[in-house]
Amino acid sequence: MATLHLGQILSFDGSPFDEGHDAAWHERHGGLVVEDGKVLALGPADAMRASHPQAEVVDHGEGLILPGFVDAHAHYPQTGMIASWGKRLIDWLNHYTFPEEMRFTDPAYARDVAARYLDLLLAHGTTSVCSYCTIHPASVDALFEAAEARGMRVFAGRTCMDRDTAPEGLRDTAQSAYDESLALLRRWHGTGRASYVITPRFSPTSTVAQLEALGALWAEHPDCLMQTHLSEQTDEIAWVKSLYPSARDYLDTYEAHGLLGAGGLYGHAIHLEPRERDRLREVGAALVHCPTSNTFIGSGLFDMDGLTKEGQVIGLATDTGGGSSFSMLRTMAAAYEIAQLRHRPLHASELLWLATQGSARALRCDDRIGNLAPGMEADFVVLDLASTHAIAQRVAQAETIWEAVFPTIMMGDDRAVASTWVAGRKAAPLG
Repeated sequence: MATLHLGQILSFDGSPFDEGHDAAWHERHGGLVVEDGKVLALGPADAMRASHPQAEVVDHGEGLILPGFVDAHAHYPQTGMIASWGKRLIDWLNHYTFPEEMRFTDPAYARDVAARYLDLLLAHGTTSVCSYCTIHPASVDALFEAAEARGMRVFAGRTCMDRDTAPEGLRDTAQSAYDESLALLRRWHGTGRASYVITPRFSPTSTVAQLEALGALWAEHPDCLMQTHLSEQTDEIAWVKSLYPSARDYLDTYEAHGLLGAGGLYGHAIHLEPRERDRLREVGAALVHCPTSNTFIGSGLFDMDGLTKEGQVIGLATDTGGGSSFSMLRTMAAAYEIAQLRHRPLHASELLWLATQGSARALRCDDRIGNLAPGMEADFVVLDLASTHAIAQRVAQAETIWEAVFPTIMMGDDRAVASTWVAGRKAAPLG
């Protein structure tokens, strides 16, 4: 039976970076019809009631129905050490990240963290994520199994590291990276809502042999995405230059070994050279902005204005646990603050688009998730735009939908998430 969800509805007809705020469609008294896990129709509430009289009605009152948030770059194994104090990237990895990732030798621990992580995402309105796992195949199985139990569309891959810059216990080889990634790809890619992502952590922790092996794997399976990190911090870039002295730049360490392409996801991308920007745009690769991470670890200020004007593909992400929040609302707020520091504030429509359709576009899945339109998968979130007294008193003065939603972007958290729906079903914690 179809279900008719009543409330305010906000969806997108295009990118507000290209078309302005008119790219968004808002219906004050709207109806969203869902059937068999997909959006069947949406429009004014009275019209939807009339055309679907047999539908079960779920009335969200004044709640704002949005596409579910899409987190385009995260590290679910870092859930337990999120918000760890006071380190720059390289020290932070050695001091916090790598010791935590070694715990994933225990499949039971991986299952516990995967369940906890996905429940935290759903509580914050995130319905899809692209995550790094650890070197352990069981960490990949744990995340995909937890996602399958919740009906979520999830992108993930086994993190590969074979250079001695990674600690013993988290190193593989070029051959094992290829073999185990291929086995996981065959097991999970396209199974239900799972998508396997080829995952070299970043070039400082991989040898040339491993990068070439993973480049070969990607060439053999071009329908998969490939995720890695690029130009996050200036000392990281200097490190890359010392390890790859013949490379033209950081991006060249990937490009020279078959790891640059339209399905590439390059996290951070703050300190890019002109050649790197040109090549990323030319191939249609995606850059993933991780604002809470960039401020928390002190990486720098992402050039959203310049990169969007160039025509780059850009997604938005929490970067758990370098990022300091599981919330895409907090992530949007941080993106706004960074853009202010670069003298071009982002409009609420641009922030919401980045967290939904923009990230889905980066994941090359915007024909299925990230928006509300007939035929799309019915992943959506219902926001309470007056979830706290501080937000409610500001919203009382709002004259437009953008003035009403912006306080929730800036001050909202999981209390603002009235409910989260995955493939048409209301999400409930399972972990």
